[in-house]
Amino acid sequence: MTNWTLLPDRSVLSVAGEDAASFLHGLATNDIEHLEVGQARFAALLTPQGKILFDFFIYRMPAEAGASFLIDCPSASAADLLKRLGFYRLRAKVTIADASSDQAVAACWEGEPERVDGFVFADPRDARLGSRAILPRAAAMALGTPRLDDYEAHRIAVGAPKGGVDFAYGDAFPHDVNMDLLNGVDFEKGCYVGQEVVSRMRHRGGVRKRIVKVTLAAAGPAAGTPVLAGETAVGALGSLVGADGLALVRIDRLAEAKEQGKTLTADGVEIRSEDSIF
Repeated sequence: MTNWTLLPDRSVLSVAGEDAASFLHGLATNDIEHLEVGQARFAALLTPQGKILFDFFIYRMPAEAGASFLIDCPSASAADLLKRLGFYRLRAKVTIADASSDQAVAACWEGEPERVDGFVFADPRDARLGSRAILPRAAAMALGTPRLDDYEAHRIAVGAPKGGVDFAYGDAFPHDVNMDLLNGVDFEKGCYVGQEVVSRMRHRGGVRKRIVKVTLAAAGPAAGTPVLAGETAVGALGSLVGADGLALVRIDRLAEAKEQGKTLTADGVEIRSEDSIF
């Protein structure tokens, strides 16, 4: 199983019941009602002001498997997401539970994934990211994390942000972190929490920030280090593996800095290149 690695910072929630699809569809930024069995969608749950509270993958299980959907989410926010889903449940006929004691998440990004004892699905953000799997925890732990650093480097190379590292939950719009470009938002579906703000940003050109890939002159700066153009802050670093990373930047300030020929730095280290992801 050399092309799989456990993702130890991910947890799994289950949402079951006859109203599960409509319940999730009414909350998430993506279309869940038309999600096919065996496939997953990348999505988020937003504040009424349109900012990301949680991002996750929603996987639709075969009917005989029991739970209707499994949610692959960051472990750091799993308890809060479970609580928030319970808050929105109201009279919906759904059962929401933390399945992390039994299930875990793994990733494969090179070639055809070797067979594992679990639910394998294509990463819906970008084909280059390969596959993910939700599998029994014992099987996942047996995979270990020998290639976790390789996976993080690949994720950065593709330009897929990680919540809590590349952006702060509660402080970023989906467009800021390229969810609109990573198949995380369905602009044709009906209402969901924060939908009006997201739609307005798309149609009125209100995007002020974006995630970009950066290459530094040397390794060293940490996530959260301000990106400067001279003395002016234009953004902040996020994920880094060696000298390659991601940064959340103000696109207008970045464009101005480039026009003026200003050097970008982070903690005194020159940023040798920056590229938009798409």
